[in-house]
Amino acid sequence: MNIVASAATVPAPFRPKHRLGFNTRVSFNDEAGPAQGLRDGIELFKAAETLGYQSGWAYQRHFDHYLSSPLPFFAAAGQHTRHITLGSAVIPMRYQDPILLAEAASTTDLLIGGRLELAVSTGTNAAFDAVFGTTDTDARTEAKRRQARFLAAIRGEVLHTVSGSDQGLPEGTELRVTPHSPTLRSRIRQGSASIGSAIQAAELGIGLISGTVQHDHAEGESFSEYQARIIQAYRTTWRRIWGTEPPPVAVAASILVGTTVELREKYAAYDLERRTLGIAASRPKGAIGPAKQPPGVQISPVFQGGPDTVIEAVLNDPGLAAADEVVLFLPPAFDFAENVQLLTDLVKTVAPSLGWSPNS
Repeated sequence: MNIVASAATVPAPFRPKHRLGFNTRVSFNDEAGPAQGLRDGIELFKAAETLGYQSGWAYQRHFDHYLSSPLPFFAAAGQHTRHITLGSAVIPMRYQDPILLAEAASTTDLLIGGRLELAVSTGTNAAFDAVFGTTDTDARTEAKRRQARFLAAIRGEVLHTVSGSDQGLPEGTELRVTPHSPTLRSRIRQGSASIGSAIQAAELGIGLISGTVQHDHAEGESFSEYQARIIQAYRTTWRRIWGTEPPPVAVAASILVGTTVELREKYAAYDLERRTLGIAASRPKGAIGPAKQPPGVQISPVFQGGPDTVIEAVLNDPGLAAADEVVLFLPPAFDFAENVQLLTDLVKTVAPSLGWSPNS
């Protein structure tokens, strides 16, 4: 049953959502194994495209029961889909070789017909320094350096000009990333967890996706209020620097519509787990449990309940109201069937009230 809110129900600042997406970890458990998880991930993208979703996103996580290398996965998923865009939200730049990433991203984008939307982050994470190696600067500075190099590479800039006869190439040869996807640069986003990273995205002239974890909020400020401020800071900075309207902003959100009593109970239990355990909630069997949630970090709320309850909550949430695109965050431990249920119920109940249709 479709439940459509009347125009009077929608608060004035609410932006109609002409794009709808989802975010999956492409997780696997110890019982079925990684191959099954990857196959289920591709089937999930196929199912979402059939339902009318315009974007599908996958998170990168190293050394655990999740997708560690999203670009080969997107190249494969792109062969089984035709319209849905495929995006990584997010790839931490601290542990990427920017030139190799540019080569892989350009190759993937060309293989899937220009449907790649790559979101990167420059946040700090020292957990893997022992594997990837340390740097002479702090993690955030190094991540920003690699991000700048990556953006230059996918723009097609000259990365090096051969200056001597002993380098194996003719002197004067200009080295650029090949193959080059000329439109990929316009589909790069910053994964933002703070106002600072949102401003950085605007200064770089790239898109923005706001995730489910935040930091640097004001004391007493809710997740949703801060998210709205993040989006506003991005748009204000973009207009000041570029003199144009900024690209559409995407926001990831846990929107779990319970269309049956059993589903409402299941989603309420997940909500409690997320509020109790924070970022440690919803782990596939065998996954690594993270350390305690860092101080000063907030995680997004879970919008759960019956369709009417969820619609009202979503329409009145400042962060979701300010966004141009809503990306449904799927609980990592949910299996393929449970995820398809979530995707289907959101389309049938809440999405029409957001101004969305499959042909948006």
